[in-house]
Amino acid sequence: MAAISASLVKDLRERTGLGMMECKKALTEADGDIEQAIENLRKNSGLKAAKKAGRTAAEGAVFTRVADDHSYGVMLEVNSETDFVARDDNFTAFGNKVADAVFASRSDDVAALMDADMEEARQQLVQKIGENISVRRACVVEAPEGGVVGAYVHGGRIGVLTVLTGGTPEAAKDVAMHAAAINPMAATPDDMPQDLLDKEKAVILAQPDMAGKPDHIAEKMVQGRLKKYLAENSLTEQAFVKDPDQTVAEFVKAAGGEVVSFTRFEVGEGIEKEEVDFAKEVMEQAGRS
Repeated sequence: MAAISASLVKDLRERTGLGMMECKKALTEADGDIEQAIENLRKNSGLKAAKKAGRTAAEGAVFTRVADDHSYGVMLEVNSETDFVARDDNFTAFGNKVADAVFASRSDDVAALMDADMEEARQQLVQKIGENISVRRACVVEAPEGGVVGAYVHGGRIGVLTVLTGGTPEAAKDVAMHAAAINPMAATPDDMPQDLLDKEKAVILAQPDMAGKPDHIAEKMVQGRLKKYLAENSLTEQAFVKDPDQTVAEFVKAAGGEVVSFTRFEVGEGIEKEEVDFAKEVMEQAGRS
């Protein structure tokens, strides 16, 4: 039997889009003959599923898990091509299976989690429902000693994990709900990325009422507006969605804790969706028939 080199597996992966384990298995069965391996793959569901890998999967769902003692939590995004499939029981079952694996391993390494068995389950789902399915990202958060983790998922599409130094699981969940609804840019003013502050400062300086102002006056105006910007976009400084008379920080303090961090996943964020002209697609298919 021919030795199956890593480069040969890589070549087959590039030509088929299939997973490493499936390519290695196909090459082993074909005694290292890549053309024979491709021909064999074309006869089964594996290559048919892989043909869908080029389609944009920007819909899907978010899954969360939190430990019984609220000491840690995990979150996962699994994508599909349509929101219809994202509501399918088979899709949900697969997402829950992967989420359980993330929770059990306490690892956000998606590549490592998608072992041979998990990849086979994904391909079987692709074959069954006829859409590309991808496990996009995962995260794991841990609370400090005495702290709590809270989770909230809105409509299956937006998920948030929050970490508090103290307080209660209910408070942590309420803060997660707030972050899901309001979408703050940072947990605290000190956490705001400097590049975002620099961009906001440039916007402020370009505003018409800044023209001709002495430097010391302009700087005071800039700092005042940056302070407002930080208050509006930092989780702890925002008016709490369930009680606008207090900030999120004040709400959490009343519950006996402080906000440490939050992580927010929204399905499809950052994925460039392909615009499809369905009328043109139908006409092209009709022309080929």
